[in-house]
Amino acid sequence: MSTVPLKYLNRQDEITALFLKEMNKHLDDFMAGRVENMFHLKDIAGMMFLHPVHVSNVIKLYTGYHPCYFYELRIMEEAKRLLADPGLTISAVASKLTYDKSNFTKFFKQYAGMTPTEYRIKFAAAQISGAFS
Repeated sequence: MSTVPLKYLNRQDEITALFLKEMNKHLDDFMAGRVENMFHLKDIAGMMFLHPVHVSNVIKLYTGYHPCYFYELRIMEEAKRLLADPGLTISAVASKLTYDKSNFTKFFKQYAGMTPTEYRIKFAAAQISGAFS
């Protein structure tokens, strides 16, 4: 069995860390309204001066997850944060995250195991009892 040289493992770590840094910076900018469009993997890879297939393969090999997994986790964090604001409609939250309401509901349910409405109800009840994470 062959082992992967350390310099390649270090490069995988470097590429993964850079991807996560650029992804988070972009999503911070997007949520703050400093950029209008959400980037795709190819856009982030371009900022890294790497081919998107290479970035995808390296991250998948290094973490066991496709880069989209990390992007979607971050979008879920933002969705939950936005849904915590009762002044925002679910349609407004979906729109802010570049979804239509139906696709946002499907996306949210896939990752959270409940609809955005169910999440809001649980969140509100937990805020009262002080026990929701």
